[in-house]
Amino acid sequence: MKTVKKLLWWLGFFWILILSGGTFFQYYDLQHKSEFLQIKQQAVKTGWYLPAFYFHIIASSVLLIVGFFQFSKKVYNNRSLHKLLGKVYVISVLFISAPGAYVMTLFINRGSWVSLSFFVQNTLWVVFTTAAWLYIKKGDVNSHVKMMRRSYTLAFAAVTLRLYIFLFTVFGDGVGFENNYIIIAFASWIPNLLLVEVINIKKEQNIFAA
Repeated sequence: MKTVKKLLWWLGFFWILILSGGTFFQYYDLQHKSEFLQIKQQAVKTGWYLPAFYFHIIASSVLLIVGFFQFSKKVYNNRSLHKLLGKVYVISVLFISAPGAYVMTLFINRGSWVSLSFFVQNTLWVVFTTAAWLYIKKGDVNSHVKMMRRSYTLAFAAVTLRLYIFLFTVFGDGVGFENNYIIIAFASWIPNLLLVEVINIKKEQNIFAA
């Protein structure tokens, strides 16, 4: 079981590095020449989309890495480091990445269901992150940890979204075929959240059984 957990840990970290590193190398020069931005020219012309886009992707890359290590026992046991990284994560989510995502949602051109999926996901992300912060301010560590699991799994949806896009493109008909993007949009975060709820229940049972 420990071997499986380590394998999943490294696999998750690998995909986070791929996403964060790819984001940096693709957008570091701020030249707006990427394929994605080329198809978003109408949104770019509004003047709202680009700032929101860069705020979102840069902050998301940072918080994905920071949040990932918050679940490491070594970091968790280093209270000052854990607290510092927690502040970086919360600020990145609530004041940079999530607001940017809300603006980007206004310019989604893949239908109302896809827009709804990202809007609900982003709103839950804000709610869970805010709740996690409020719980730790009250000293309720158990509730804080559960909320942080929920928050981070919605952040990790950025990874699963791109993984599904890759799989649909390589092994299927691509993301533009009929309702594929609707499926991907919801599948990128709902299964993640359900899995975390199972983990939270298991952890709660272990606490009461101890």
